[in-house]
Amino acid sequence: MAISSSWITAAFLALLVLSSSLPPSAAEGDDGGAKEPDAGAEAVAEPSFVITLDASNFSESVSKHDFIVVEFYAPWCGHCKKLAPEYEKAALVLSENDPPIALAKIDCNENVNKEIASKYEIRGFPTLKIFRNGGEGVQEYKGPREADGIVEYLRKQVGPTSTEIKSIEDVDKVIVDKKISIVGIFPQFSGEEFETFIKVAEKLRSDYDFGHTSNAKLLPHGDETVKQPIVRLFKPFDELFVDFKDFQADAIEKFIESESTPIVTTYDNDPINHPYLEKFFDSPNAKAMLYFNFSSDNYNTFKSKLHEVAKDYKGENIKFLIGDLDASEMALQFFGLNKDQAPLIIIQDSKGHKYFQPNVTPEQIATWLKDYAPLSEYDPYQLMQTCSVIFMIGSQEDGGLEPYRKSESVPEVNNEPVKIVVAKSLQEIVFSSGKNVLLEFYAPWCGHCKKLAPILEEVAISFENEADVIIAKMDATKNDITDEFAVQGFPTLYFVSASGKISQYEGNRTAEDIINFVNNNRDVISQPDSPDSVKDEL
Repeated sequence: MAISSSWITAAFLALLVLSSSLPPSAAEGDDGGAKEPDAGAEAVAEPSFVITLDASNFSESVSKHDFIVVEFYAPWCGHCKKLAPEYEKAALVLSENDPPIALAKIDCNENVNKEIASKYEIRGFPTLKIFRNGGEGVQEYKGPREADGIVEYLRKQVGPTSTEIKSIEDVDKVIVDKKISIVGIFPQFSGEEFETFIKVAEKLRSDYDFGHTSNAKLLPHGDETVKQPIVRLFKPFDELFVDFKDFQADAIEKFIESESTPIVTTYDNDPINHPYLEKFFDSPNAKAMLYFNFSSDNYNTFKSKLHEVAKDYKGENIKFLIGDLDASEMALQFFGLNKDQAPLIIIQDSKGHKYFQPNVTPEQIATWLKDYAPLSEYDPYQLMQTCSVIFMIGSQEDGGLEPYRKSESVPEVNNEPVKIVVAKSLQEIVFSSGKNVLLEFYAPWCGHCKKLAPILEEVAISFENEADVIIAKMDATKNDITDEFAVQGFPTLYFVSASGKISQYEGNRTAEDIINFVNNNRDVISQPDSPDSVKDEL
């Protein structure tokens, strides 16, 4: 397996956190203020109105609440510390709500609570989840991270699933400027169609505002003489509204998901666009991304051409994005590219494989996509095969094409006990060297990786005189990871035996345990005459 799509999403969201005001979610290993005094905790008044949960009372506490919000946090997480006083203020206000709204928290750093964190797929901190009906329904919290915003968002969440629209004032409550809103238009508020609409609204209410009406004339857009049930989605982009008549629950959900992102998502510094960016990068579809300078003279031409292409591909399994170089510099770093290559197009398929073309012109965008196959003949597989040809970094000697793979330069000197592996040298050192290789995938900012570094060096030193063993590390933030390794967090350790058997190390992070693991899994191979010379070649 390659690095997971969820990890890719998390990495992109982390980029957005660093380059914008998108509410943060810290990944494992984030030191953000971990060594500083917990000023947030000291400022919180006693007694706390936030319920403290752990493995012993989690299920019981959740089961007895019709509605409860749980923060999954870690004490060392800087973003969690920033949230703490706001969360406490919100808990105080909501404790006096009618009915009261319960806010709780659970420390995922405690070993006894890690099973719960795993059950609910907690990938970063803080993560907030809404539990409904005694825990039967679980939804992501997608609201603000400051007290007033938390209160407003949660009060709406415990209100009616869908608001009945009977007046212009009701319209203003549901159809909010610069937000996605979904309104069901029904002759009467009963029957299978209406029940299905309410069911979908209940499932998606943490993402969107829902309303229903029998008077289409009150709505700002669309046919006013509706005589049959219709779902009308209002959006602040593209065609402003879209109608849908299929009342199968799955079909409505797919319709909302498809129509709730722009035909072309914009990556810039405007916070209004950030929710759409999150949806874009969270999508399992292929992604075509055009990056260039928005202040350039040909901005409108580039934008127009990409919109033309995107409209042709609407309904296909590919999403489009246009990114400003000034706002998306860290995204380019993620792909291992630089501004000098702009305007550039990157395409990333659903498996994470990437293809790119630098220095594109507006005219090339449509030509490249349309010249290879009729749009009507595309299926997802054919689309990706086509894109593999279009967006390329180079060719092999036999004329075949290969995906672009981000890599650091191969180090000229690699004589430290722990060898440096980059994407370009992975095959040579790990798979073709005929050695037993322990490889760490790490991130420079990861606190756990920093703690492991001296331990890994101790392990490497213990094997220095054994030429058949290599201890190595790869910076996973600067090098693409091949399909053989599944990396969900940092650090991740894999062992590749001399015969090519791959196994993940999941034991204690002590030198003794790691050494024992290597010895128990290594292949015995003949020793060369000069052990030092073999490792010096690296």
